[in-house]
Amino acid sequence: MKNLIKVERARYNLSQTDLAEKCGVTRQTIYAIENGKFTPSVILAFKISKALHINIEKLFLMEEEDFSI
Repeated sequence: MKNLIKVERARYNLSQTDLAEKCGVTRQTIYAIENGKFTPSVILAFKISKALHINIEKLFLMEEEDFSI
């Protein structure tokens, strides 16, 4: 799964630390999600999308391999 967190953070001039504080996680968690090393829970994904004022479907982009069973 890809995401546009870094791009959307830039729109609001938010650091990883700023976003992490808004979502109740560590900066390392935001870093890991941005870099595709960690997939957030549904609740955290919604918190991030709300903090960045963007629909979750536009922030997190599913890739073909994400649909394989």
